[in-house]
Amino acid sequence: MIFSSISFLYYFLPITIALYFLFPKSLKNIVLLFSSLVFYGWGEPKYLLLMGISILFGYGFGLLVEKYREKKVGKIFCALSVSISLSFLLYFKYANFFVTNFNLATGFHLPILQVTLPIGISFYTFQMISYTIDVYRGEDAQKNIFSLATYIAMFPQLIAGPIVRYSDIAKQIKTRTHSFDMAAEGIRRFIFGLAKKILLANQLGELCSIFLDSLEKSVLFYWLYAISFGLQIYFDFSGYSDMAIGLGKIFGFHLLENFHYPFISTSITEFWRRWHISLGSWFRDYVYIPLGGNQKGKSRQFFNIFIVWILTGFWHGAAWNYILWGLYFAVLLSIEKLYFMKRPNNHIGMVERRYQIFSRIYVLFFVTISFVIFNGQDLGQVCSDIGGLFGIGGIPFVSDEALYCLRSFAVVLLIAIIGATPFACQIVTAILKRPMGKRILNWMEPVVLILLLLIMTAYLVDGSFNPFLYFRF
Repeated sequence: MIFSSISFLYYFLPITIALYFLFPKSLKNIVLLFSSLVFYGWGEPKYLLLMGISILFGYGFGLLVEKYREKKVGKIFCALSVSISLSFLLYFKYANFFVTNFNLATGFHLPILQVTLPIGISFYTFQMISYTIDVYRGEDAQKNIFSLATYIAMFPQLIAGPIVRYSDIAKQIKTRTHSFDMAAEGIRRFIFGLAKKILLANQLGELCSIFLDSLEKSVLFYWLYAISFGLQIYFDFSGYSDMAIGLGKIFGFHLLENFHYPFISTSITEFWRRWHISLGSWFRDYVYIPLGGNQKGKSRQFFNIFIVWILTGFWHGAAWNYILWGLYFAVLLSIEKLYFMKRPNNHIGMVERRYQIFSRIYVLFFVTISFVIFNGQDLGQVCSDIGGLFGIGGIPFVSDEALYCLRSFAVVLLIAIIGATPFACQIVTAILKRPMGKRILNWMEPVVLILLLLIMTAYLVDGSFNPFLYFRF
């Protein structure tokens, strides 16, 4: 089940909310857990067993790690728990990648395994790992297995994040407050996130599909595709994150932000502090810093950066283009750190105002190329698409189909570009500062939200293009 579906919006969600608030506080986690299991098992019930086994292992090891964390055996239990969690992920997500490449390298013909990727396994595996490590670092282990299962399986963030750490949500699992204002804020956030997904990401996805099917490629069309895909994945994923955060508020949870206008960044370092924040901070705190971070000299720091970004790329998918994508950012980040290290008074990610226009262009240029790498089906297509951006291969600069698509999607592209900046929020803030501003917005907001919901429902009933990019991760 996905958030952007009629079955979720008009059946599952209203019933879940009604049951959640009808039951007493002592049973709310049980209602949320049951609803989450229904949500997850809607399309692939067989993988509920896998999640259940993962939770049982995590629960048992959590208790053992807490009991023995002052002893060496506690570290062993922690390592075992992390290894078991990773083994599930490695088997279901990466086994065929390893088999295929082993066959290519050796000439052997080992059979490809008949396994499919369980939805959300990358996200809930990382959450289980964070739970075990947080307990090892001093957090109290969860004694109630249903509460731990609620943390792992909670449907608002189960299939697409943000990656919620146990240390950030442990107290909220035990006790949390609910209010009308918080629920209203959650509904508002959910609807705006849904709008980003259906009205922007899906439309941009149609443009990308037209490009991929086209036999009339041109330099303009390649750039139109690269920009559109970058905006599509931003609104697709940030929209889902907004919906998750909004749903969390309805149920009394405060989930951390996952995106913060990454396209206005003035460095690649800053971009990754604004894009998929929960994943970046997870790798920083559970991989980069334990490896030594920047505390063991420049050579070790750059080694750590490359390790983290190879893993980050590989986390996104079992294909060489994702590893290349990770290496691409590792190189860019290493170059930036070399440059800024020569200026001890500067903070990495901060650029002098007079250079910001050039630095923003630099970030947008390299990030746009990264999306082409990210979306390539194989390394051959990646090379072909990047070559297309620069006219390699004798392709024309412009084509009739590219101009047609540019005219057809101009309004969507313009709205998406503006929507990827803080401009709209700045307008709302300016209105609120006026004497009648708050009253006007309070009157307009419910009207706008209802209209948006009706329009999006029409799109969904029509059966329009409605993919979700992060399902594949």
